[in-house]
Amino acid sequence: MEKETTPSQSEWLIMEVFWACDTSLTAKEVIRKVQEKSDMSPRMVRVLLNRLWQKGVLSYVVDEHDSRVYHYSVQKSKEECQKEKSRKFVDSYFEGSQKNAMASLLQSAKLTEEQLRELQEILEQCKEKDNDKK
Repeated sequence: MEKETTPSQSEWLIMEVFWACDTSLTAKEVIRKVQEKSDMSPRMVRVLLNRLWQKGVLSYVVDEHDSRVYHYSVQKSKEECQKEKSRKFVDSYFEGSQKNAMASLLQSAKLTEEQLRELQEILEQCKEKDNDKK
């Protein structure tokens, strides 16, 4: 089985803190920011930081003045994680068919005219990009 390399739902909460800050953070700083939005325990935040490090989503350096303090940094952007999550979702639930996944999402959504126009523009950009490759 393929090793998981994307954040889980609870890990995503942690990553939202990093992506919003765009700087390295200590565990204490992350705990404080997470507890503003959630009742997650400090221990659980530390466990999730370790998992994110193991997945390669975060890295860390040890504080030069206190070896008990780690400064965590983002290794994967939100966009990278979203693309990887999307690919895994399509593989898991739609047998790898991007067309079937998109069709299912579109058929179940209630979209405004503006949203439909935006999607049409995205499709046009995809066509142009595909034609550029040929």
